[in-house]
Amino acid sequence: MNKSDLSTVLAKELNIPLRKSEEIVDVVFGTMFNALAGHDRIEIRGFGSFEVREYHGYTGRNPKTGEKIVVDGKRLPFFKAGKELREKIDESETPS
Repeated sequence: MNKSDLSTVLAKELNIPLRKSEEIVDVVFGTMFNALAGHDRIEIRGFGSFEVREYHGYTGRNPKTGEKIVVDGKRLPFFKAGKELREKIDESETPS
């Protein structure tokens, strides 16, 4: 599901115009984006939490040449699924 699909489902579920549902989805994701950019943590009970994790730099190796290279540290968003989401996904697995 992409952002457009989410807007369409929201419009149908709430019986609102598509343009309005697109605005709602944009506001929600924009707010989340700004919170993570400001290093805030986002917790949505039952769904999961988002946070920014910092990874330190290290010395790596170019696999082709064998040359040592310095990999800078970075900050990346991290998502941890909530208990209810994990359980819902687990119960929806089909046996192989």
